[in-house]
Amino acid sequence: MEKLIIEGGRPLEGRICVSGSKNAALPILMASLAVDGPVTYTNVPRLRDIHTTLRLLEILGCTAYFDGDSVKVETCDLVPEAPYDLVKTMRASVLCLGPLLARLGEARVSLPGGCAIGSRPVDLHLRGLEQMGATFDLEAGYIHGRCERLHGAHIQFDFPTVGGTENLLMAAALAEGETILTNAAREPEVVDLANFLIACGAKISGHGTSIITVQGVEKLIGCDYRIMPDRIEAGTYMCAAAMTDGQLELTNCTLQDLEAVDAKLREMGVEIREAENSIFVSRGPDLHGADVVTLPYPGFPTDMQAQIMALMCVSRGSGMIKETIFENRFMHVQELRRMGANITLDGRTAVVRGIKQLTGAPVMASDLRASASLVLAGLAAAGKTEVLRIYHLDRGYEKIEEKLSAVGARIRRVKY
Repeated sequence: MEKLIIEGGRPLEGRICVSGSKNAALPILMASLAVDGPVTYTNVPRLRDIHTTLRLLEILGCTAYFDGDSVKVETCDLVPEAPYDLVKTMRASVLCLGPLLARLGEARVSLPGGCAIGSRPVDLHLRGLEQMGATFDLEAGYIHGRCERLHGAHIQFDFPTVGGTENLLMAAALAEGETILTNAAREPEVVDLANFLIACGAKISGHGTSIITVQGVEKLIGCDYRIMPDRIEAGTYMCAAAMTDGQLELTNCTLQDLEAVDAKLREMGVEIREAENSIFVSRGPDLHGADVVTLPYPGFPTDMQAQIMALMCVSRGSGMIKETIFENRFMHVQELRRMGANITLDGRTAVVRGIKQLTGAPVMASDLRASASLVLAGLAAAGKTEVLRIYHLDRGYEKIEEKLSAVGARIRRVKY
């Protein structure tokens, strides 16, 4: 086991290069299953979930590996089964369902696992694929789907599910006829997936809006593709600059996909300036609380909820955070309280009353973004903070201790 030890209270100053987006890379790598010929990806983060995905692709019949700073994938003899041992560790594994059905007419995928942040059922994925001609059975913890060639359909999502939109987008790219996805997710990562499929020959329009139209093609061909920057990593480091009274330049990113985060941080008094392919962030003279409601894109992202809560803990006044996406995503609250934070919970709503300074303490991460909030709190706290169970953190932040150390943080990883 490993943990992070942080000696807090030091302003962060310097430059951090934002890595490629994990949430974009995972579905795009899965989309390799639908492609004939080799694909080369650049700007892929070296993360635990990425390595898990490459292992899964190999099990499914691909060659998949890092080659220097890029990832190369090519389908060979595909097989339809994604085993429990891998799927249980990463929820995004269920995204192989759509491309396998489209390519092989069969997929047997273990029910997914991942972070314990609440219920994230896959019924919206299955319902849409059924409308496209697939049938499903639940067999000993596996979803077993079968079909002849998938056909186009008009699919109305009850909720703008990101994973569901991605799974059906990949399936529809090779389906016969036209598919229309209504109330589709609008996240930039969905747009990046659509842009990749288009680069491979797919016919897709409307991505980035709530109505996506796909004209199925017979075949997708390989290409070279650069993964978008990680907007959540960028938002996390924006909070870090403000919390530590520092000044950071974040490179390899823009504010284009961070509009809701940018607006809320500015409302709280954070000073933000954009240059070409970089963002400059500092605390500002009057950092204060604000009210936040998590919503599907273009609303405030649930993946930034824990980080902005940590920022509010050391801001003047109070703020309210309402979590509308996941029902169990306040598990970091108790750990922040251990560091002195003043947070009151009422169901899916948290009221944060700012204090002058947090105090270092041993804390335990419960999920990926909770881990990030505890690291932020440790950077701003007086004394030593130990963050345990950082394997969650390694799922979504590339070399976080190296990046933070380079801008002045006292942070190190140790085994225990």
